Amino acid sequence: MICVDRTEEVWSALSVVTDPEIDESVVSLDFVTDVKVASDSRVEIDFRLPTYWCAPNFAFLMASDMRDAVAALEWVTEVSVKLSDHFSADLINRSVALRQDFRDAFPGETDGDLSSIRRKFLGYAFERRQELLLRYLVAKGQTPDWFRRALLSELMALPLDPEGISLRNLYLFTMRRMIPGGLQESLAFVTVNGESLEAQDFKAYLRQITGVRRTAEFNGFLCRSLLTERVKRMGETGDKGEGRSTKDDLSANGER
Repeated sequence: MICVDRTEEVWSALSVVTDPEIDESVVSLDFVTDVKVASDSRVEIDFRLPTYWCAPNFAFLMASDMRDAVAALEWVTEVSVKLSDHFSADLINRSVALRQDFRDAFPGETDGDLSSIRRKFLGYAFERRQELLLRYLVAKGQTPDWFRRALLSELMALPLDPEGISLRNLYLFTMRRMIPGGLQESLAFVTVNGESLEAQDFKAYLRQITGVRRTAEFNGFLCRSLLTERVKRMGETGDKGEGRSTKDDLSANGER
């Protein structure tokens, strides 16, 4: 017997897991194809990616993050995450189930775990979310001088509409992950390296992080396009195992 409320809880937990390359939810990207909750509180999650050849490091990160997000729910006793129609699915599924590192899944192909890659793309997410919040606040009348000196408490005290609250929450969520140990009375706006914006040319800095956001959005567009085409092909052939991407799929976006 499946508990509908608990299934919704699982979907909600999965919604905070992102594709690290484009900083969008695996749920909104339609990567997750099925969620099952058993009567003994075991959860099964099925997902697939835009192409058969999507980068295995990103696939591994998403699979392990989905496992951890759902396992954090108090009532869950076991989580099974299954990646389908991917050239490394068996290796990834096995290692995620055993809670191994990426290097254990692909021995000899990497010298370490994925922490450096995770950090790199967390930085991109930080810049993307910061840029969206900065542009929103500029439109509301805030000046470059305010951004350079504003404390976190001042940002939190701003009276914002629902859009602004959402942008602020997304930015601060990522900022807390970038700066472990609490932000307290830190500056509200810093670079990805933790430096203040005091020495930055604000307009040039904004252009720089806008480029990060546009790259992520373009990659997101490609992901959706490839996934739509893949689902269409699978529907036409009736073969769920189809999806071994064509050469065009691979060249469209380097790693996807």
